[in-house]
Amino acid sequence: MAEITLLDGGMGQELVARSGDDPTPLWATRVMLDHPHLVRAIHDDYFAAGATVATTNTYAIHHDRLAGFGLDHLFRDLHESAVHAAVAARAAHGSGRIAGSMGPLVATYRADVTLPVAEAAPKYAEIAAILGPHVDMILCETMATVVQAEGAVIGAKAGGKPVWLSVTVDDADGTRLRSGEPLANLARVIAEHKPAAVLVNCSVPEAMAAAMGVVATFGICFGAYANGFTHIDPAFLKDAPTVKELTHRHDLTPAKYVDFAMGWVAQGATIVGGCCEVGPAHIAALASALRAAGHTIA
Repeated sequence: MAEITLLDGGMGQELVARSGDDPTPLWATRVMLDHPHLVRAIHDDYFAAGATVATTNTYAIHHDRLAGFGLDHLFRDLHESAVHAAVAARAAHGSGRIAGSMGPLVATYRADVTLPVAEAAPKYAEIAAILGPHVDMILCETMATVVQAEGAVIGAKAGGKPVWLSVTVDDADGTRLRSGEPLANLARVIAEHKPAAVLVNCSVPEAMAAAMGVVATFGICFGAYANGFTHIDPAFLKDAPTVKELTHRHDLTPAKYVDFAMGWVAQGATIVGGCCEVGPAHIAALASALRAAGHTIA
């Protein structure tokens, strides 16, 4: 039996659902401004469900996102507020680790807006330096291209903490990044920049088994946390989209998600959790299943 790190589930979609507000292009950042107490409450719920890692609500806090809404002056404050919510939840729970989240620059899922490594790395380094003193690892999430992943990993080192790299794969072919590049092409980035773990996230759970087969060859800890979307609508790939363009699936019950995730564990994954539309009930069911199978959750 294995020692499994159990991540939390999605934050952004959970925030939007609990707030009841209409989604905006600022997504989870807007909700945090309008309903700051909800971030802490969601972290509390994931810890209570059995998660051992709280992922900070900092995924989309980038200068390029904030500037268009006249909010760039809040860049540092927003990061610190999100970190403090996770830290407080961990303190109340009495244990756990905190992953400082850094999402893609400019937009999610889009290879066409990937910045060159030399331009992206300093932007990520600025964030990592803010997060680093307060978190246990820096989590680069939902990277859609090899160049995007490399820029994030290089910048993340400025946080002075272990770096976890997570990429998003094609929903129909888990052996390819959303850019169309072979997932195997990440091998060079892994070898050169040495992240502590490689993950696959925010793709449908059906794509993850193929992805695990590839990332297992990189020789480092690996895992997955899938989303609960039906697909990525082309409307979401335009400028300044909102999550209204994303449709959640109704068949992904906690029990069904557990079946997927336990399959990844059987493939050797030691880090599992959930992404968008995967909530506390899914994580609680997964925690129970892991323990019932004799695994240790750490």
